[in-house]
Amino acid sequence: MNMNYEFFYFSCILHIFLYFCNQKITNAMINYDLTKISTIMFDVDGVLSKNTIQMDKHGNPLRTVNIKDGYSMQLAVKMGLRLVIITGGRDEAIAKRYHYLGIEDVFLACGVKILKYRDYLKEHNISNEEVIYVGDDIPDYEIMKECGCPCCPKDACIDIREISTYVSPCNGGEGCARDIVEQVLRAQGKWLSTEKAFGW
Repeated sequence: MNMNYEFFYFSCILHIFLYFCNQKITNAMINYDLTKISTIMFDVDGVLSKNTIQMDKHGNPLRTVNIKDGYSMQLAVKMGLRLVIITGGRDEAIAKRYHYLGIEDVFLACGVKILKYRDYLKEHNISNEEVIYVGDDIPDYEIMKECGCPCCPKDACIDIREISTYVSPCNGGEGCARDIVEQVLRAQGKWLSTEKAFGW
């Protein structure tokens, strides 16, 4: 009888602990003054697409896209945020996808991303404090150490998670961008604030 009571007590404590852990993840918020943000930059593979990518018979990657990511990104552009893509990928399909969402600045084949990042900020007179950068792996590391608010998906590599201000509860390609962009728009009073929100 005593053993059963102890087991029941332990089970209750465990369930309460897991509940609050889940609440912490579900209610995660970016710990940064998002009213400062003028620019959100994204890597592609592992952030806007899943980590695992199929290939066609010619060896070309067949990247995934997330519809909810796309909705929030096109809305952010309409509401005046500057969105930028910086990727090592070379496929013109990437540019086509994000140009369709209204993103003008799509930089492909960026072997050393920090160089493009610094040039872009200088050209557009943007400070590091105004920038969220969303990355998932070592090629993003230098930018994420330099930008104001580094963010990453849940399945980013450990080195990236350790330096991120915010780790999204979503994996790359599974709503990570939507999570981050929506938080910025809400913080700036731009989420569902005009008729622009109700269309593509």
